[in-house]
Amino acid sequence: MIQTQDWSKVREVGNLEFLAKQLVEGFITGLHRSPFHGFSVEFAEHRLYNSGESTRHIDWKVFAKTDRLYIKEYEEETNLRCQILLDTSSSMFYPTEKNQPNYLGKITFGILAASALAYMLQKQKDAVSLCHFAEEIELHTQCKSTPSHLHKIFAELENLLKIDSKQQSSKTSIADTLHIIAEKVHKRSLVIIFSDMFTEQDDFERIFSGLQHLKHNKNEVLLFHVTDKKTEQNFDFQERPYQFIDLETNQKLNLVPSQVKEYFKTQQEEYFKNLKLRCGQFKIDLIEADIADGFEQILYAYMIKRNKML
Repeated sequence: MIQTQDWSKVREVGNLEFLAKQLVEGFITGLHRSPFHGFSVEFAEHRLYNSGESTRHIDWKVFAKTDRLYIKEYEEETNLRCQILLDTSSSMFYPTEKNQPNYLGKITFGILAASALAYMLQKQKDAVSLCHFAEEIELHTQCKSTPSHLHKIFAELENLLKIDSKQQSSKTSIADTLHIIAEKVHKRSLVIIFSDMFTEQDDFERIFSGLQHLKHNKNEVLLFHVTDKKTEQNFDFQERPYQFIDLETNQKLNLVPSQVKEYFKTQQEEYFKNLKLRCGQFKIDLIEADIADGFEQILYAYMIKRNKML
């Protein structure tokens, strides 16, 4: 299992499929049952053969041992369709390697988490699609379950790892992206979002309109709120002068942390409280994903959600 302190080696290794496999090891739980019809199946148990039935599913090995005809009963597997949405706006490139030696930013966390989930989904024969966006949708793949499709997703995510944070200068347009994806997503899909949810206050209602749109056609939404909790929520900085730079607007502010710490924390707590409340109203699973906590939180949350959808 790759630990948080090993993230600095991610770009050196450069093989997301290998990294994803390591992350998922021990978490794959096998194929899932479904109440729906028309999917592939897995053997469950035997029952006595009734005269006139098709002989297609007779277990001849059991017949050879018992001299009685038994039919193989099957349980259906769930073939899930999953859309993974990854925010690649400038704010996701915080913190940089310079100010947090063990971290490569929220974007690296999101890329590795998305890779692990894509690997898990494909191994469970579920279909997966990748969408990454900033001010607009930059990529939206088809939703497939083939190994070749998974390789394409890994290649796209590896390209994102190569982006220099200094070259990024884009705001987030979450609301527009959600509405566009909502129009394209297949019913009964699972939509997984990785985002720091940094947006203009005026866009807050529009975001939840987009999330509500996603909930149509019995889709489920799992929102991972990606943060560096130490600094972005607790404002835990050394007591010295800093120049804070807004990565999306390039606005700069010189101050000492203690001057604004209490006010900042109060505002952040109010924002997160409102975020949780609205997600609860729309029955959207909101998971606070602190990049310092590693990836188990992501995989467990996915498994719990997947179980609920059976």
